[in-house]
Amino acid sequence: MALNITQKLIKDHLVSGEMTPGMEIGLKIDQTLTQDATGTLVMLELEAMELDRAKTEASAQYVDHNIIQEDSKNPDDHLFLHSAAKRFGLYHSRPGNGVSHPVHMQRLAKPGKTLLGSDSHTCANGCMGMLAMGAGGIDVAMAIAGEPFYVKMPKVWGIKLTGELPDWVSAKDVILELLRRHDVKGGVGKVIEYYGPGLESLSAMDRHVIANMGAELGATGTVFPSDKEIKRFLKEQDREEDWKELVADKGATYDIDEELNLSEIEPLIAKPSSPGNVVPVKEVEGTPIYQSYVGSSANPGFRDFAVAAEIVKGKHIAGGVSFDINPTSRQMLTDLVKESHIASLLSSGGRLHQAGCNGCIGMGQAPASGRNSLRTTPRNFPGRSGTREDSVFLCSPETAAASALTGKITDPRSLDMKYPKVKDPKHPTIDVNLLDEPLPYEEARNVQLEKGPNIASIPEMDEMPDKIELPILLKMGDNISTDEILAGGARVLPYRSNLPEISKFTFEIIDEAYHKRGKETVDKGGHAIVGGFNYGQGSSREHAALAPRYLGLRVALVKDFARIHWQNLVNFGVLPLTFVNEADYDELEQGDVIEATGLRDKVKQGNEFSVQVKGKNKEIKVRHALSERQVDIMLKGGIINWVKDRRIKS
Repeated sequence: MALNITQKLIKDHLVSGEMTPGMEIGLKIDQTLTQDATGTLVMLELEAMELDRAKTEASAQYVDHNIIQEDSKNPDDHLFLHSAAKRFGLYHSRPGNGVSHPVHMQRLAKPGKTLLGSDSHTCANGCMGMLAMGAGGIDVAMAIAGEPFYVKMPKVWGIKLTGELPDWVSAKDVILELLRRHDVKGGVGKVIEYYGPGLESLSAMDRHVIANMGAELGATGTVFPSDKEIKRFLKEQDREEDWKELVADKGATYDIDEELNLSEIEPLIAKPSSPGNVVPVKEVEGTPIYQSYVGSSANPGFRDFAVAAEIVKGKHIAGGVSFDINPTSRQMLTDLVKESHIASLLSSGGRLHQAGCNGCIGMGQAPASGRNSLRTTPRNFPGRSGTREDSVFLCSPETAAASALTGKITDPRSLDMKYPKVKDPKHPTIDVNLLDEPLPYEEARNVQLEKGPNIASIPEMDEMPDKIELPILLKMGDNISTDEILAGGARVLPYRSNLPEISKFTFEIIDEAYHKRGKETVDKGGHAIVGGFNYGQGSSREHAALAPRYLGLRVALVKDFARIHWQNLVNFGVLPLTFVNEADYDELEQGDVIEATGLRDKVKQGNEFSVQVKGKNKEIKVRHALSERQVDIMLKGGIINWVKDRRIKS
């Protein structure tokens, strides 16, 4: 049977289940990736599991999100993460080394392998012929401990690329075109696989740009072939021995077919406040801007900065514009300096920041209130930039640089200049000075974890009750993101290792009183929330499930869930339910109380059952999508209890 690349990767790593779309499968994980916003919990979970050493081929802990050191909280956590990486046998990428996804691509990614990361943009490494997926931190902790990763078998969405990108159009416009066509739910339950003659003109880093924002389509992952371009990239990184060819078999088919002619794409832009709100740049041309921002994991390549540098070279940005340059790896920054591109950016009026996630996650570079920010970042969810009432547009480096010069959103094709064609350096810098390799086992086992005063253990969770009587504390609409459930940014993320403190920010963008009202329900059996479509889209941060659970959330009843957040809710014992009849969403109000008795048997015996609305003589039919394994996890009150129970029984 002819197989596509995704099917080959899954077949080679399948440890349980059948390759039937929608069925739960277990996959062997070769590599893992954690970052500091999520990794602190992962390391605490590994400690709780009493792990001796990572069981994966390679696991890496990156410090890239929380690198602002305004007090001791972040540096204390950095010391903890460094000690944990040494103790458990992980690579450790120190602050300033760069964003996890491009650094992992440069130093550790291998064609044919699986990669699981506690960051939703881990899928970016699918550009290397890997099955790379984002997940909640505890799923990654389990993978580090040698456990399979469980996910529903995705459909494979084959996208045939033809043609070649025109001048002033780049890889960011490719993924924006797919978001324009399919919006933020178009990839749910699917792995996107690219093939066709159009690939020949896309570099490895171009493919990274496209794969990165597969997360914004809601996709399980994105896969590119490992071809001569990936061989070239690995050779330049002094890692040619890690290359192996991985392409679809002749005659391979896909569950879904689509074709995209690169020659027909034009400069595109996502308007506030969704990556799916995409229009041609010319439709919003002339809109004044306050900020133009180049960088992030969504545009991390040398050419992304170099093309912006060439556009502004010898010119000055418009008055009143903050032109922010966000390098994505130490290696890349060194090469940009060598090629004088940083000089061009600075001479034009650009502001250079350290290599890391920075403004993408709201850690600095927040725009002024009431002003428009133009960014090459992957997301523009409300408040993600660090400014609560923000107005963020997503675009290519070409559009960002052109707009910085004019002070308003500008179609780069209108510039009076020839399109600058730039190429990667022939001999790129290889810099591993801030990437520590795993310690030998005998040395690692003697390492003591360094815990600062801001690190608090995860509290014990009780089992799922048999009877519930839960007030609906919040009723929300569609596309609620994890940034709205629990924000990132410099105010919030320093408390990522302190659940009682970080929980104070839960749902604050939607309801500032939620923390107080939620805590009041904890000793009374907890509460429920109601939402619309695509609940929990965006970041993989498990705090967005764990903090509401800590505040008493027991049931999330929505029209449908984003994959990673749904999995996180299960892992922390929050019952994720969807409406059988979506019209029932309109029947529920904030303040209503939902009731159910014999809940444990109902969840075990079938996927559909009913709950009652107290005092309204109303019955709501609901369903869950839990596998038999997940039902057991839910009954135990979450995966930590489940793991403990298995250890006792063994």
